[in-house]
Amino acid sequence: MTLREFYIDRRRAESPAFLRVLKELPIDSVDYKPHERSPTAQQIVWTLTSELKACLDVVTQNKAEWQSLPPPPLPEMVRLFEQRSNELTDLVAKMDEASWNRTAQFYYNGKVVSEQPVGQFLWFILFDAIHHRGQLSAYLRPMGGKVPSIYGPSADEGPA
Repeated sequence: MTLREFYIDRRRAESPAFLRVLKELPIDSVDYKPHERSPTAQQIVWTLTSELKACLDVVTQNKAEWQSLPPPPLPEMVRLFEQRSNELTDLVAKMDEASWNRTAQFYYNGKVVSEQPVGQFLWFILFDAIHHRGQLSAYLRPMGGKVPSIYGPSADEGPA
């Protein structure tokens, strides 16, 4: 199994867990943050969704530019997350190894801030997204939501 194939397997395994967490967020509490220096739940969801856009751009255009756009309502972000996640998995499944290993550029404010192989960038973003999912799962109970199963049953769900 190649790293690209393993990445596809992991995306397919992680995507449902992401969606379970996102769909548990109470829509009326998206401005919740546990500390003044923490991002809001809405900001985290928009970061996750925006990261997928950057991944799609890297795969399709060999470059991406981070944009700080205002977030849409939570249901739209969740819809975009699911759509982009599925599209990314499909596109990577169709890539060849040369495309996976080619160098891509990542821009911020019009300047290149990172140049690395496409696959390395995609793994970096997946790990970052898992980190942000963990943040959201810790926000859920204080927001009035329930923590869903991620890698096994949660105290809110009980045994599967």
